[in-house]
Amino acid sequence: MSHEAHEPETPHLDFHGTTPYEDYVKADVLTHLQHTLSDDPGEMVFLVTTQVMELWFTVIVHEWETAAHALRGDDVPTAIAALKRSVRELEALNASWKPLAQLTPAQFNSYRSALGEGSGFQSAMYRRMEFLLGDKSASMLVPHRGAPRVHAELEKALHEPSLYDEVVRLLARRGYDIPESVLRRDVAQRYEPSPEVEAAWTAVYSGDEQDEVARLGEALSDVAELVWRWRNDHLVATRRAMGAKTGTGGSAGVAWLEKRARKNVFPELWTARSYV
Repeated sequence: MSHEAHEPETPHLDFHGTTPYEDYVKADVLTHLQHTLSDDPGEMVFLVTTQVMELWFTVIVHEWETAAHALRGDDVPTAIAALKRSVRELEALNASWKPLAQLTPAQFNSYRSALGEGSGFQSAMYRRMEFLLGDKSASMLVPHRGAPRVHAELEKALHEPSLYDEVVRLLARRGYDIPESVLRRDVAQRYEPSPEVEAAWTAVYSGDEQDEVARLGEALSDVAELVWRWRNDHLVATRRAMGAKTGTGGSAGVAWLEKRARKNVFPELWTARSYV
């Protein structure tokens, strides 16, 4: 075998039209979507960070929809794999707060007026995330009436079973005693905790930890914990930047975020632990 050093081959540099990388990633599109509305240099950080968050929302919705579809077909391993990928993606999403986490009121106020009536609660993709978690609300479609495609996607998500609805239905198919009132509930309404679902998770966690339903429960718990951290990081960043003032778009600001941060995702997964 020859040990003679070889120069690396020269990469292909001459393309007809755009590069294959650009054709696939659309980097030129992504890097020209930033149109700041103030002269403050900090606005670019705020705008790009918010756009990055929207991209992570999109990926996470894809993973949770993949998991929900797999659960409908009793394919728990595929669902767990999608949930585990979403955990890494949620970690990256949560890290997006770091560039904004230490904004002072003066820094935020320097470009806050550029937002106008804009507010994060108007994000359609974030709303799809919340719908998949079981936090449904028809009123949240109202801001999107002027965007037919977005409105149609949200309306579809509103009337489909959430990820957690599919989990509860799986529990019933696996022999756990889930009442018909839960299985046949109106899935366009917000999910409310059920004592019977809590009892089912208690039974799951009292059994074999390697059982695939138990492993599904832990994957869901990882997701729920990171969603809770997202909400708390959002709360802290907002409190630091604007205190208790009314939020953009007329939202209640910190008061609304505090209420959100107190809510458990997949509630019976947490309360059942007290009985194991």
